[in-house]
Amino acid sequence: MNAREREIATLSFSNTGLDYGVVEESMEPWDQTVKNWTEQGYDAGVLSELHGGELPTENVYALNEPFDRWQYYYNTMQTETLMRYETGLGLDPCARITFRIPFICFEEEIIEDTDEYTIRKDRDGWIRKYPKDGGLVRVVRTVVEDEEDWEELKERVRKVIREELTPERMEEAYGIFREGAENGDYAVRLRLSGFFWEPRFLMDNELSLFAYYDYPEMMKDIAQFMVDVYKEQLEKIFQIVTPSLVFFEEDLSGRNGPLISPELFEEFMTPYYKQIIPFLKEHGVANVFMDTDGDFRIIIPAALEAGIEGFLPIDVNAGVDIVALRKEYPKLKFFGGFNKLSIIDGPEAIEAELERLTPVIRQGGCIICTDHQAAPDTTLENYRYYVRRLKETVALYRNADVVIG
Repeated sequence: MNAREREIATLSFSNTGLDYGVVEESMEPWDQTVKNWTEQGYDAGVLSELHGGELPTENVYALNEPFDRWQYYYNTMQTETLMRYETGLGLDPCARITFRIPFICFEEEIIEDTDEYTIRKDRDGWIRKYPKDGGLVRVVRTVVEDEEDWEELKERVRKVIREELTPERMEEAYGIFREGAENGDYAVRLRLSGFFWEPRFLMDNELSLFAYYDYPEMMKDIAQFMVDVYKEQLEKIFQIVTPSLVFFEEDLSGRNGPLISPELFEEFMTPYYKQIIPFLKEHGVANVFMDTDGDFRIIIPAALEAGIEGFLPIDVNAGVDIVALRKEYPKLKFFGGFNKLSIIDGPEAIEAELERLTPVIRQGGCIICTDHQAAPDTTLENYRYYVRRLKETVALYRNADVVIG
């Protein structure tokens, strides 16, 4: 059984024939955790090869050396480094790839520069005021504030797609993973921005939430534009490499629940998921997940109706328990659900967490991992213990009968 087959089998609801359950992480490692573990003796080259994104809208990591703008759109900058990093910790191999619609498509421009501050248009089109005394950065203007702004940005993005997203560049980014993906040497995971996530990075949280009421047709047009671009680009990307799992970044929930109601989800997100998810399935994607922190539970029925199959990374400290959820939603898949804080506390707490999660592990349909990666206070020794014991635990149930409920 190869890595791709193992991931798909682990996320099925039958452990029959599975040699062992896959052990992966849902999210990239936190940069501070990487730094701390480097100091504790594990140096996989992440710090020398990658750096954290400079804008809120950027990927978690980008190359330390200069890179062309198109590499952010056809984004595999972190793929090889993080796969080496994770396999060195004992995790199963996973190639993390990303496609970004080119909304970040502006040149930096200094608008005003004084002794006290700089006002600058950034690469995402936002205008920000940067105090020179190290104070808080203030947003002067977002890139989209009304329908006219959106139409201008949409035309700019279309131009960038025509000029910069060429077949040659697509091949350069994703082609190096063609053979490994075909052989199943590693699972391939594709990251896409979701229909709630993207408007926030065009307008900010407050404006985007008001826009559902002030500019509903614009919000629907943004979502439809995203669907159209995804279909056009992924049709070609999937000829090079087909991911076994796609997840949509949404981050639509906090500790006290979602930022939007199920009714808004159904009106502004469901119609677009119902277009893109069947497309993904027709092109060989085995699993489609939604990424959200916090307590997303009241959104689950709407998400399932839209075609979402599972959630990640399952925020335990927001009160989300996958054991209880599985009883309520027997076919809902999970990727995450292990309380990362228990790893800080060491072996006894890790064992208790594994015991808590055993019913869901037995049932299948889940990849157990930390709820949003190991925290910086986690020691390397404790994390290695966690990986070893998790692998031993999921291996116990590789041929177990499935018990739902």
